[in-house]
Amino acid sequence: MPQIKIPAVYYRGGTSKGVIFKRSDLPQQAQQAGRVRDQILLRVLGSPDPYGKQIDGLGNASSSTSKALILDKSSKPDHDVDYLFGQVSIDKPFVDWSGNCGNMTAAVGAFAVSQGLVDADKIPENGICTVKIWQANIGKTIIAHVPIQNGEVLETGDFELDGVTFPAAEVVIEFLDPADDAGSLFPTGNVVDTLEIPGIGNIQATLINSGIPTVFVNAADIGYSGTELQDDINGDAEKLAFFETIRAYGALKMGLIADLDEAKTRQHTPKVAFVAPAASYSASSGKTVAAQDIDLLVRAFSMGKLHHAMMGTASVAIATAAAIPDTLVNLAAGGGERESVCFGHPSGTLRVGAAAAVENGQWAVKKAVMSRSARVIMEGWVRVPEEAAV
Repeated sequence: MPQIKIPAVYYRGGTSKGVIFKRSDLPQQAQQAGRVRDQILLRVLGSPDPYGKQIDGLGNASSSTSKALILDKSSKPDHDVDYLFGQVSIDKPFVDWSGNCGNMTAAVGAFAVSQGLVDADKIPENGICTVKIWQANIGKTIIAHVPIQNGEVLETGDFELDGVTFPAAEVVIEFLDPADDAGSLFPTGNVVDTLEIPGIGNIQATLINSGIPTVFVNAADIGYSGTELQDDINGDAEKLAFFETIRAYGALKMGLIADLDEAKTRQHTPKVAFVAPAASYSASSGKTVAAQDIDLLVRAFSMGKLHHAMMGTASVAIATAAAIPDTLVNLAAGGGERESVCFGHPSGTLRVGAAAAVENGQWAVKKAVMSRSARVIMEGWVRVPEEAAV
């Protein structure tokens, strides 16, 4: 069979990379959710690949680089663009649509401006274009502040983001009311719970639903320091299975799954992370992160592997949990009330902010803010065998 070609843009967004499509550019059957859409996205990224390399596609063999986004002019009042995110499995034939990617969100506003999805009268000749995004996976509003120069998206600049080699233009992102409407900020009603895990024991955990459902545990409780890098964990199947077990029991406690087996097909959410008080360490680039420059340490897992930096949505969860007294994240940062934290991750540091308050007897957060950057790497058409579109 011949190959078909589909207009697409290959973007770096934050510390991730992915392929972005306009919904109207996809083959007719892929313009709605279903088997054909998933087949096409799997083939574009080069999945499923039993070798785990995605050689025959645009994926780069990590969860951070196996992502697909579909954008459309918004059907929601007072919004510019609808954004749908798919986390494409590397070695299995499925696309997880259960959550958002905060890093790639940095590219959504830029793509929307460049591809005509934002009304021209909203785009200044020079300055900031405020793009209001409807995140369709989680039903939330995100605002991206996209820099514009001479009427076009400005991508180059001096903003540095640990985990990304080269500086670029800063994109400020606001996540409005980031807790999922389907559940409360703390699904169990507690800022700290105990997970009873056979073979592991009882572990304290903060189970939070902000940005993305996340299970936070203390590094010291599970035999870690919080200064670990990818090589310390990702090559050890036993360690990875240990964290996957914690993630599965956390998902069950949060009510995201009905039984433990469901966790196998819901790999994108929840995330699992461990936290520790600030300590000095050498980041993956070799630079020293000094304890006095950060508030706490955080290490998080994405699609079964320790992330090389930090997922954007997990950063929202960190910001929210840090702002609420007595969560494990807040205690690791020193406790008390705070509106921002700087945390250390495997590639360096990141500052995030959130404002939390008690409403009707329950904690709520109206907004979380962080800075990212985005850049077009390639644009044109991606080709897939025609059999993937039937």
